[in-house]
Amino acid sequence: RYLYYSVAQTIAHHSVTGCNMNVGDMLGSGTISGPTKQEYGSLLELCWGGKEEIELPNGEKRKFLLDGDSVALRGRCRAPAGYTIGFGECEGTIIPAHNDERYLSSN
Repeated sequence: RYLYYSVAQTIAHHSVTGCNMNVGDMLGSGTISGPTKQEYGSLLELCWGGKEEIELPNGEKRKFLLDGDSVALRGRCRAPAGYTIGFGECEGTIIPAHNDERYLSSN
């Protein structure tokens, strides 16, 4: 509904350069957002780039993810006939960045 390109256009874009599309290939569209706050698709949008806080269910407030935060994503789609498809849960935890000269040097 709020995508810039249709699924057909996305497939055409991939295949025109020789990308072999196969049955079962998953295409990522990136963040899909709507015009209202309830339809925003990312923390960056919800916090207006770090200018506003959001309140988490446990009462904590965030503008950005912090070290130790865990994020779980789930996705599914329901067909008019009632069946659903999805990719289950994908979870990750933010770990501290390397603070070591071996990783920070430009050599």
